[in-house]
Amino acid sequence: MIQEAEVLTAAEALFYERGVQQVGMDQVRAAAGVSLKRLYQLFPSKDDLVIGYLTARDERWLASVAAHARTAGDVLTVFDWLAEWFAEPDFRGCAFVNSFGELGGTSEAVAAIARRHKEAFRQLIRDLAGDDELGDQLTLLAEGAITMAAIGGSPEPAHQAKRAARALLATPA
Repeated sequence: MIQEAEVLTAAEALFYERGVQQVGMDQVRAAAGVSLKRLYQLFPSKDDLVIGYLTARDERWLASVAAHARTAGDVLTVFDWLAEWFAEPDFRGCAFVNSFGELGGTSEAVAAIARRHKEAFRQLIRDLAGDDELGDQLTLLAEGAITMAAIGGSPEPAHQAKRAARALLATPA
């Protein structure tokens, strides 16, 4: 449904830039160009809208990183993808960590989506690495790079993490 997609796009831009708690339903309505009545028909509560936003972002984000990594066939290319993401002008860190930080203690649904997202990313890295333990270690490097890039405002943590990953891959078990 086109209006639902427009609402989710507007909500994502606002929630990611400003934070979930700082954005009201009226702001989403205005950005999406729908009536408040229509917004509530599509998403009966703000919680429903947040869940819709995170679910859509999860699917799109994971599909993008997976396609990039699988095309190259090399787990190290995940760090190249991260560097590109970190360099985007609207990069604000991980939407799932951000939302969990805002709502995870009060919204089990948000906490569950964040956990599922992180587990799916970890499983992707495990699959690309061909080894669960190595995949877990590489995931920690990627997650640390995401946090450091969000705080520092630079793509450099992706390059640093890639160098560490390369050294880890070269080390015999």
